[in-house]
Amino acid sequence: MSNPLLETPELPAFSKIQPQHVVPAIDQILAESRSAIEALLAPGKVYTWENLVQPLEDLDDRLNKAWSPVGHMNSVVNTDELREAYNACLPKLSEYHTELGQNEALFEAYRGLSESREFASLDPAQQKIIEDALRDFKLSGVALPPAQKARYKEIAQELSRLTSQFQDNLLDATNGWSRHIEDPALLAGIPESAVAIARQTAEQAGKSGWVFNLEFPSYFAVMTYADDRELRREFYTAYSTRASDQGPNAGRWDNTQIMEQILALRHEEAQLLGFANFAELSLATKMARSADEVTHFLTDLSERSLPFARKDLDDLRAFAREQHGLEDLQSWDVGYYSEKLRQHAFAISEEEIKPYFPATQVVPGMFKVVETLYGLQIREVEGVDVWHPDVRFYEIRDRLDEVRGRFYLDLYARPKKRGGAWMDECVTRRKRGGQVQVPVAFLTCNFTPPAGSDPALLRHDEVLTLFHEFGHGLHHMLTRIDYLGVSGIHGVEWDAVELPSQFMENFCWEREALALISGHYQTGESLPEELYRKMIAARNFQSGMQMVRQLEFSLFDFRLHREYDPALGGRVYAILDEVRKQTAVMIPPPFNRFPHSFSHIFAGGYAAGYYSYKWAEVLSSDAFSLFEERGIFDQETGHAFMEKVLERGGSRKAMDLFVDFRGREPEIDALLRHNGIAA
Repeated sequence: MSNPLLETPELPAFSKIQPQHVVPAIDQILAESRSAIEALLAPGKVYTWENLVQPLEDLDDRLNKAWSPVGHMNSVVNTDELREAYNACLPKLSEYHTELGQNEALFEAYRGLSESREFASLDPAQQKIIEDALRDFKLSGVALPPAQKARYKEIAQELSRLTSQFQDNLLDATNGWSRHIEDPALLAGIPESAVAIARQTAEQAGKSGWVFNLEFPSYFAVMTYADDRELRREFYTAYSTRASDQGPNAGRWDNTQIMEQILALRHEEAQLLGFANFAELSLATKMARSADEVTHFLTDLSERSLPFARKDLDDLRAFAREQHGLEDLQSWDVGYYSEKLRQHAFAISEEEIKPYFPATQVVPGMFKVVETLYGLQIREVEGVDVWHPDVRFYEIRDRLDEVRGRFYLDLYARPKKRGGAWMDECVTRRKRGGQVQVPVAFLTCNFTPPAGSDPALLRHDEVLTLFHEFGHGLHHMLTRIDYLGVSGIHGVEWDAVELPSQFMENFCWEREALALISGHYQTGESLPEELYRKMIAARNFQSGMQMVRQLEFSLFDFRLHREYDPALGGRVYAILDEVRKQTAVMIPPPFNRFPHSFSHIFAGGYAAGYYSYKWAEVLSSDAFSLFEERGIFDQETGHAFMEKVLERGGSRKAMDLFVDFRGREPEIDALLRHNGIAA
């Protein structure tokens, strides 16, 4: 039987990939990789880039190209069979990577190369790959005694299994609750666009009336607009208790024990490697120099933001009481009355803005912004094999008509698709035999799909999300680095990886950029000046509350991993309560189980690293302030940002790249100004 995962076309053959292909392909690739590595290593051999690093990058690239479409499909078109095949491969991949990281002969080969005369003749990107590899060998336990090496391998496998289980539970819990509404009175306040989607969802399920669910666009519509307070409470309860011991599906997909096991294993791994805790291990590959530096950064930002957050909440409570007679503002009231207050204070609503941001205008407009900034052309390519009819495929060309990158765009929420938005790698740039391998990205969002014949209308914060993910995509695709290890986002410190994504968000507030990305879906009229002025006036509405919410997540994550004590267990909710006393202004009800769905830290790459969003926002705000000084489409500044940040990938330390672009180290002032928080 031919296996599409073993063939190496330029792009994955999504329509041909079946669950039964996955395990045999991965087994074969891993077996062949092990044999190839064994053949590479020989006693007394003199190692060079060509006979050591390049062949290993060839093996890495082959494995990535087979596994990447599998992992992606598991996230966007999840089925029981695919999930089973995906999960069956996780321990195999974990074992293989741990073996590589603990291979003493391989470590010695790299060390020999780093100490050889050839090393000085390699370019800086090659040198950094070798230095990063030596660091990563140590972080994989290469120097541990045999029994501890074996334990490290067990921990790595178990963490791989548990983080996947956490994500599966969350997906099942999100898909596992919905509300069938037959009484139209319950729909009062909910926008017609959301009601139309709910009717569509009901029809697809063979039901009358309307079905709302916990996919974010549906949940958001109820929480922000439904006049029925009991309905909002019902949705809030279901959403905030997903995958936990509370709520309507209590205990059914419960992540409680999984979180405890993950935290215990991470702590044990850190101690095996000689670190006091997992937070310190996590910082070994980041810009931040110490755990104290991170804690001080978050605490300082929290202290600056709290007065603004308290005022935000006081204003909201006063408004709900004085204008609507509500004496006890609860968590399920915050979104609803915040939207009412925003309309009251700024005479503006999301529903008024949305018609000016149809996806059919926003997407090409975003491309125009990028084309203007960097001198590129982006065009759609037809006839490419995709995993769902909604998916579009594009390529990016530069001034010389060279293809710089390609990407898939999957914009809309649907069942069996993981929530949130993300960029992932499909193919990574590298040079082999004089040929450049063009990088390919997956860009995934969960926006409200089109209803009927109208295009999808995006909220402004969804426009921000799209620009954010495209920023990650550009970092991956515009790289000029020819070696896999530091090409694109590879080798970039995790707390700097959000710089290009958050940088892109700034354009969504600029008049010149908005002229390109907005246009009324019926008339084509661009965003009226009066509406724009209202949007800018409302830009920092409740920014104090938003800031402390992000700081709550960041401090909670960091303390959870820094303060873990095996004798006490994870203390997940005890630590969260302490952090909330320090940073939060609105304490959620006792049944709220937010950590049970905090997949960024329990299933993503942000463990003891969620602070990276705020850390990188300092960089991105400061970088963008140069465009504010010179003009947001200033060609020279755009070219400098592309050349000094986006094209360099992980080939140099993030701080060096930032200083090269900005002429100095980052300052926090622009972040505070953009968030309406006085310095």
